[in-house]
Amino acid sequence: MRTFLDNSTVWREGLLRAVTPLRARTPHPPARTGTPHPTTFRTGRRASLPWSWAAVLFALYATVAVRRHLLMRTTGYDLGIFEQAVRAYAQLRPPIVPLRGEGFNLLGDHFHPALAVLAPLYRLWPSPLCLLLVQSALLAVAAVPLVAWAARVLGRRSAHVIALSYGLSWGIASAAAFDFHEVALAVPLLAHALAAVGQQRWRAAVAWAAPLVLIKEDLGLTLAALGCLIAFQGPRRLGLVTAAVGVGASLIEITYLLPAFNPAGGYAHGENLGADLHSSWLATIAFAPLDALRPDIKAMTLVLVFAPSALLALRSPLALLAVPTLAWRMLSQNGFHWGTSFHYSAVLMPIVCAGLIDSLRRWRGSGHPLGARHVRASLATVLAVTAVLLPSFPLAQLVQRATWRTTAHIEAARALLDEIPDGASVAASNRLVPQLTSRCDVVLFPTFPVDARLYEYSKGKLPRPTAQWIVHDARAPEAWPYRTGHWPYPPEQQAAELAAARKVHGYRLVAERDGITLLRRTR
Repeated sequence: MRTFLDNSTVWREGLLRAVTPLRARTPHPPARTGTPHPTTFRTGRRASLPWSWAAVLFALYATVAVRRHLLMRTTGYDLGIFEQAVRAYAQLRPPIVPLRGEGFNLLGDHFHPALAVLAPLYRLWPSPLCLLLVQSALLAVAAVPLVAWAARVLGRRSAHVIALSYGLSWGIASAAAFDFHEVALAVPLLAHALAAVGQQRWRAAVAWAAPLVLIKEDLGLTLAALGCLIAFQGPRRLGLVTAAVGVGASLIEITYLLPAFNPAGGYAHGENLGADLHSSWLATIAFAPLDALRPDIKAMTLVLVFAPSALLALRSPLALLAVPTLAWRMLSQNGFHWGTSFHYSAVLMPIVCAGLIDSLRRWRGSGHPLGARHVRASLATVLAVTAVLLPSFPLAQLVQRATWRTTAHIEAARALLDEIPDGASVAASNRLVPQLTSRCDVVLFPTFPVDARLYEYSKGKLPRPTAQWIVHDARAPEAWPYRTGHWPYPPEQQAAELAAARKVHGYRLVAERDGITLLRRTR
């Protein structure tokens, strides 16, 4: 009996020793009290981090955009133009835009058929605020793939800095605070494509970037740059095909499609890249490096483009995707393209942010003893640069008193605009146009452009006004991003055209308040 007990004890102890390692390898199931498993909890937090930042950034952008519109700081050029195009798409018509000229098809200005995807939303909510909020959402959602990539390769804390670097960058802020533009559609596509390249998901990168050719004619060159990068780092055939498609798409759009839609029969912005200072294209190419840096504002813009990354994005090959956009801007004859205002740098910010992530990722994975310290110091510098640049750009308007104050002038303008019935034809001052485009047929007063030529300021060729109503604001509007003053013609000429409407063209005065004049045609 004693031997049996001794043997059973040995057997039991052996069984426990055999089972114990198995238990150690088996994870404990989560408790049934509702407490999540630690691994699941960490994964959930990582997944929610990018979308949380997108929600915060959307609130910032939407607040600035909506307040600017309510304060009548938005413009007919460009919010009114794009609303007329999307409104036409929503009504299943071609994008004929009276603000650009009689019978002008906006596909003859820039090639952006992708705008049609906004038509269902605008059909549900026909308002300029619809476009402004859509743009805010697109710019904010672009942070999701970048922040997710940063959290994966750099860590959660670093991802917060990346979100701030992108979300508060001056290029995104300038786009969010100036009307609506088609390039907003390209920003999240580029962000997803760049994050895919950084993770060597080559086919996904091409799939995300391919729709760029339907957003703007020059973005085919950005697609081509992406293809060259893939050919160098990944599948050569895929990269070369992508590059060929990008270059071919831009050439076809600029050479054939845009002239076919343009009433003047040419590329509306071709003169911006004209060689007016040199006698031949060979000379233009030879002088291009100098022209890209003169005047000084060009060099300053080139530095500021990469400043949100503390210039670290220049260490990444992803920065090469910025070359096509920077090249046409710096070589353009249009001074608006050289600076930091408007929407022209929006597509560059995800490139700069992705270059920053890629540069820091290489340091963190290098095994260098000072790698982690270098990453921390770099992120601290990025935060400092972001904080220094922030007050100089539009997001700073959120803390300005004027942003939250509705003046008597704005109230007077709203009262006079309410006098105009829905469906009427109206000639309006630039800042009053987007207050009417959702319910009226609107053109700019005085008429611009002339004969569908965008940069034609001919005083002697202005056609007579034919709209049923004219509403004109004699007060100089808020300056940013334009210089203080009236556009497109000086105030003296606008006043002369307004007087001629009453004396010559059969308009009578309906009301006049605080510098705003409302006329109605009687014959």
